[in-house]
Amino acid sequence: MQVMISSMARGQFHLDPATYLAAVRAEVPAYDEFQDAVAEAAACVAVRRVLELGIGTGETAHRVLQRQPSARLVAIDASTEMVRLASQAFPEADVRVGRIQDPLPEGPYDLVVSALAVHHLPSEEKADLFSRVAECLRGGGRFVLGDIVVPERPEDATTPIEPGVDLPDRLVDQLEWLTAAGFAPRVAWKKADLAVIAAARSPA
Repeated sequence: MQVMISSMARGQFHLDPATYLAAVRAEVPAYDEFQDAVAEAAACVAVRRVLELGIGTGETAHRVLQRQPSARLVAIDASTEMVRLASQAFPEADVRVGRIQDPLPEGPYDLVVSALAVHHLPSEEKADLFSRVAECLRGGGRFVLGDIVVPERPEDATTPIEPGVDLPDRLVDQLEWLTAAGFAPRVAWKKADLAVIAAARSPA
């Protein structure tokens, strides 16, 4: 979870685990409802190995592992502070410093999940990431993507973003890129400018 919105983009919350979660909740009023929707979308597949892209404080991982208690977690985050925190919270997990633009930890995985991280990528890098996620998933696996999107109605743009840091795209475009990468995506949840996509990979 690498969200850096509004004042967080300037760094005072992004690397401070003590204040980060409260800051996100202040900026994203539907945060807990959104996180629960991500976890619910991840609960509909049997999971032995799960990869999280942008683990942050571990809020998504906690919810996912509550529903998938036997899953082994592998996770990356660009922040060394967040990786330290997540490693303490999940001592049995493999948590690494890493960027989602770089090669992903070797699979295969049954589930890949990401919440509030992918919107930092420009459009072409999002499409590339979706292809790389498909390559590391088992046939029949699932990619659950929860993130900020450009809404159809301007009045639904309720999440403050920082130009040049937050780069959301339209939901319809991301569904097209996921389909092109070999997924069968569906919108599992949507509220204002937040959306959760459950994307199933075709069986091998």
